[in-house]
Amino acid sequence: MDGLTAWPAGGGLIPATRIPGGELAAVAAAADFAVLPVGAVEWHGPHLPLGTDLILAEGFARESAVGAPTGGSALAASAGGDAADAPTGEGAADALPGGSAAGDGLPAGGTAAEGPGPRGVIFPAVPYAACPGQTRPWPGTVAIRPEIAVGYLADVIEGIVAAGFPRLLIVNGHDANMSTVRAAMEWVSGRRTASLMLVNWFQLVTPEETAALYGPLPARGHGGAYETSGVLGFDPDAVRLGAVDDLPPKPKLPVPHPYVLVESRPDPWQGWSGHISLADETIGRRVRELAGGRLRELVAAWVAAEPPAAPTADPLPRSAPSSGENS
Repeated sequence: MDGLTAWPAGGGLIPATRIPGGELAAVAAAADFAVLPVGAVEWHGPHLPLGTDLILAEGFARESAVGAPTGGSALAASAGGDAADAPTGEGAADALPGGSAAGDGLPAGGTAAEGPGPRGVIFPAVPYAACPGQTRPWPGTVAIRPEIAVGYLADVIEGIVAAGFPRLLIVNGHDANMSTVRAAMEWVSGRRTASLMLVNWFQLVTPEETAALYGPLPARGHGGAYETSGVLGFDPDAVRLGAVDDLPPKPKLPVPHPYVLVESRPDPWQGWSGHISLADETIGRRVRELAGGRLRELVAAWVAAEPPAAPTADPLPRSAPSSGENS
C-alpha cells in the first residue's frame, strides 16, 4: 500500500470520499469490506434531533471495525464523528460508565481479536428513507415513497459493489429501512457477486438486556428511552431530556408470538412515545459498548467466511451430458 491510502495499524475504517480515483482499485483489493450507514430524517419528539437515525447508523457503522475507526491517519480522521473518543476493544468495559465491571448483570460487549482487525471503507450515509404514516405528518420528517427508496438503495448498493467491494455491510438506524434495504439487497445479489450483510443496531441489544438496564417499564419504542440513550452514547449535546414528560406507550398484545402491527396512529402518540426519564448517558455508553462489540464480532466472522459464488441465470443446475451425447 506504499503511496496509497493507509489504514490504522490495528485495522479500522477509511472514508470512501477521500480515496483518489487512481488508488481505488488497490484500496478495494486490500479492503476486507465496505460499510454503508442508512438512516432517516424524521421527527423523534421534542427531545431528539431530526437526524437521530443518522447519528445512530453512522455511529455504529464507524464502530464496525476493530481499532479507532476514525483515527490513525489524517485521511481516516476526515471521516468525522466521535468514534475515536470512546474506548473500543479490550478494556472498553472497564473504561466505560456502566460497563461490565460495574456489575450490571449484562455480558461484555465483545473484545478485540488478537492481531490486526478487518480493514473497511465507509461510504457516506443514505440520509432519506421511507417513513411510516405515524411520523410523516410531524414537522421535519422528510419521507420518500417506498418504491423510490428500494430503487435508490439498489443503485447505491450495486454501485458500491461495482466499485470493487463485494462485501458490503449495511448498518441501519431506521426500522422502516429493513424492508426496503432487504429488497434492494436481494435484487443486487442476483446481478452481482456479492456478500451483503444488513444489521440493525437496535436489535444488537436484546429486550431482556434492555429490561436489565431500564427496569420493567417499556424502553424500546420510537423515540423512547433506549433510542434516546443510544443518541446520548454518541452525541449527548444533541439530546434535550428536559423537553418532554414521559408518554407511556401503548401496551403490546398479550401474546408471546411474533407479529408486525402497523396502525394509522397509536394512542398515546405524539410522533414518539416512551419513558424518557429512564434514559441517561451512562446507559447510552453501555448500549454503545454492547452493540458495537457485537457488530465487530459479526464483521470478524463474516469477513473470515468463504465468499459466495457468482449469480447465475440458470434456475436449476444443469446435469452433465451422458457418455453417448454430444457435448
